[in-house]
Amino acid sequence: MRKSNVVLLALLVGILQLEATIATVFNYGEALDKSLLFFEAQRSGKLPPTQRVTWRADSGLKDGFSQGVDLVGGYYDAGDHVKFGLPMAFSVTMLAWGAIEFSKEITEYNQMGNTLWAIRWGTDYFIKAHPQPNVLWGQVGDGASDHYCWERAEDMTTPRNGYKLDANNPGSDLAGETAAALAASAIAFKPYNSSYSNLLLVHAKSLFSFADNFRGLYDDSIPSAKQFYTSSGYSDELLWAAAWLYEATNDVYYLKYAVDNAVYLGGTGWAVKEFSWDNKYAGVQILLSKVLLEGKGGAFTNTLKQYQAKADYFACACLQKNDGYNVYKTTGGLLYVREWNNMQYVSSAAFLLAVYSEYLSAANAKLTCPEGLIQPQELLNFSKSQADYILGNNPKSISYLVGYGPNYPTHVHHRGASITSIHILHSVVECVQGFEAWYYNPQGNPNVMYGALVGGPNQNDDFSNDRSNYEETEPTLSGNAPLIGLFAKLQSVQGIRGPYHTKLPAVHQTTKSTYPPKAQAPAPATDTKSSNAPVQFLHSITSTWTIAQSAYYRHKVIIKNTSQKPIADLKLLIEKLSGPLWGLSPTNVKNIYELPLWQKVLNPGAECIFVYIQGGPQAELSVLSYH
Repeated sequence: MRKSNVVLLALLVGILQLEATIATVFNYGEALDKSLLFFEAQRSGKLPPTQRVTWRADSGLKDGFSQGVDLVGGYYDAGDHVKFGLPMAFSVTMLAWGAIEFSKEITEYNQMGNTLWAIRWGTDYFIKAHPQPNVLWGQVGDGASDHYCWERAEDMTTPRNGYKLDANNPGSDLAGETAAALAASAIAFKPYNSSYSNLLLVHAKSLFSFADNFRGLYDDSIPSAKQFYTSSGYSDELLWAAAWLYEATNDVYYLKYAVDNAVYLGGTGWAVKEFSWDNKYAGVQILLSKVLLEGKGGAFTNTLKQYQAKADYFACACLQKNDGYNVYKTTGGLLYVREWNNMQYVSSAAFLLAVYSEYLSAANAKLTCPEGLIQPQELLNFSKSQADYILGNNPKSISYLVGYGPNYPTHVHHRGASITSIHILHSVVECVQGFEAWYYNPQGNPNVMYGALVGGPNQNDDFSNDRSNYEETEPTLSGNAPLIGLFAKLQSVQGIRGPYHTKLPAVHQTTKSTYPPKAQAPAPATDTKSSNAPVQFLHSITSTWTIAQSAYYRHKVIIKNTSQKPIADLKLLIEKLSGPLWGLSPTNVKNIYELPLWQKVLNPGAECIFVYIQGGPQAELSVLSYH
C-alpha cells in the first residue's frame, strides 16, 4: 500500500473517531426547550398571546357547554383531539415531579416559567373538571368518532361531549391520579404562587377522598375510554395519590394510609417492570423510598423498607442486573415494553431512575441488586443511555424527538401537524376530506411538531417513517412529560450548551514534504476579563485528538457575570475560529455570537458555557455590546 493511502486511511479513521466522540455530546438543553414546545402544540382552548407554536389557533371553545359545565382548556392526548383524563393527569404529575426534583437545573436553563405554564394548562382544566367534591369530568370527546375524522382541532366537527365520574359512577384510578397531579403541582407552584398552590391542595385532598370512598374503575363509568386507555386497576393510584399528598402536606395521615394499605393495595407486593400512565407502582415505591432514605420512616420503617425492595427490583430490572428478570432491551440498547408507543415507557423509566439516583446519592446509599451493589451514578448512566438513544445514538441514527438534529421523523401521525395551518389555509378541512388530501399525502408534514417524542422503533430497532404507522410515529403527552426533568438533569451534568451535530473542523490533506510538525498545544487554561464588560472568560482544554500529525483541541469557555446586575443581549466577537462551536447562538453577522435561546440573561454570578474544537491556538474573544 502506498504511503499516501496509509495516511489517508489514518486520516479517515481519525475523523470517524472524532465524529464518534462529538456525536455523544447531545444538547439536552435544546431538547428540553423543544420538548416544552410540544405541550403548546397540544393545547386545547383559548391560546394565550405568549403562544410560541404559531401554526395552532383557538379550538374546543365550547367543550362542556351543552352539559352546563366549562371544560374549555386542557390538552389533546396525542395525534387526535380527545381529552383523555387519565394520561393527561399522569403527564401533569410527571411535569410537576420534574419541576420539583430538578428545579435548580430547570431554572438555570431559564425554563421554569415554560414548565410551570405547561403544568398550569393542565391543572386549571382539572379545577374546572372538579366542580363538586364527588364529581370529576374525566373526558371530552369520543375516541371512535374522533378517529373517524382527519381534521385540524380548529375545524372539529366531531361530538365534544363530556363524561363524568360521580358517586354512582366512580373512577378511583382517574380521581386518584388527578389528586396526585394536583398535589405534585402544589409543591411545584409553592415557591412562586402560594395561593394557587393552596387551591390545588384543596382539590387534591377532595379528589383523594372521592377516589377512596367511592371505589371503581373509571373505564367502567366511561366505557368509551376502554378501547383507548383501559385501566388495569385503581390500587396503585390510591397509594400514588396518598404518597404525593404526604409530600405536599407532610400530614402523617397520608403516609399512614400508604403503610396501612401497603399489602391490601399491592404497594409492597407488586414487583413491576413498567412505569406508565396505567401502572404507578414503581413510582409509588421510589417516592416512598425517599421518605426512608431521608431518615423519616419512624414507626413505618419496616414497611417502607419493603417498598424500597420493590423499588430496587424495578431499577435492577432496567439495569439488566435483576438475576434474569429484566426489562427486555433491543440490540441497540433500548428498553422495549409495548408495541404501541414504546417510547413513553422508555422516557418514564429513564426519568424515574434519574430521580432514584438523586435520592440514593443524597443519602449516600447504593442500589441493592441480585448481582451486587450498584452506585447511584449507574442509574443516571442508564437514564442517559436511553435519552441518547432517543436523540440519535441508535442503529438508525435518527432522532425520535421531532425537530432535534438533522434526521428526525417527518410524517408524524398528528392531525394538526399534517395539515397546513389555519392561518395559511383558511378554508375548512372537512372530516373525510382530511384523509384524502392530507393523511395519505406522501409528502412530509407541513408543520414541524418540535419536541414531539414519537412512538419509536420496534423490538428490532427498525422504524417506519410513515404517517399511517401510528404505533411508531404518533406522539403522546405521557411520553413527553418525563423528558422535561430528564433533559434538565442530563444537561446540568454535561455542562455543555449548544446546537446538535455541527460539522467537523476542516482537515487539509498535504503532501509528504509539507506535513507540519505536531501543533503546539495552546495554554491549558487562561483567565481573562473583558475591559469593556463585567464578564470573565475562563478557557480550558478538555480533550485532544491527533489526525494525520495535526492536533485538534476541545476548548471549554466559561463566561461569568462578575457584576452585581443582570447582563442581557450580550454580543461576542469570536475571531480566529476554524472549527465547530456549541453553546452560543450565531447571529446574521459573521463571527458574532449571542447567548443561547434558553439563557438570554446572565444573572449576577451566573455562568454560560460554550465549547469549540480546532487546531492550534485558542480563538480570540471580545465583547461587542450588552445591556
